[in-house]
Amino acid sequence: MIIDFDSAVEQSSFFEEFQPKHIDKLMALGTEVHFGPDQIIFKEDDESHHFYIVLSGRVALEAVYAGKTIRLETVYPRDEFGWVAVVSRKRQFQARALEPVSAMQFEVAEVSAACRNNPYFGSAFLERLFNLAVEQLARYRKHLIQALGESK
Repeated sequence: MIIDFDSAVEQSSFFEEFQPKHIDKLMALGTEVHFGPDQIIFKEDDESHHFYIVLSGRVALEAVYAGKTIRLETVYPRDEFGWVAVVSRKRQFQARALEPVSAMQFEVAEVSAACRNNPYFGSAFLERLFNLAVEQLARYRKHLIQALGESK
């Protein structure tokens, strides 16, 4: 399924609290990028300067532990990933395209400048990041509990 950037933003829960003018500002900061099947988009502990919204395809978010790659989550069109780059300069996991992927890429420095220049935009953006962190921790906790239950 291929969707355009406007549709991705309109349908992404990440932007639901944003005013239309702030969405327009963010749209102007995005660049469309493409990744091939099994292409590593970024590795765990890489320096991070971008976050993404998937337009088409699927992306696996993975951790490497004891030489084994463990899938933590699968990201679908209209979902975001790599947002940790906004608050940390090191990647916390690996992202790998599972199939051909189109995504909008955002430069953290440009988005950070937009946040500083517009306090409402900055507040909405950072509040959404906080909520994403809480949601992701809850999902990973659930996965961990399931994995520990299966190992008994």
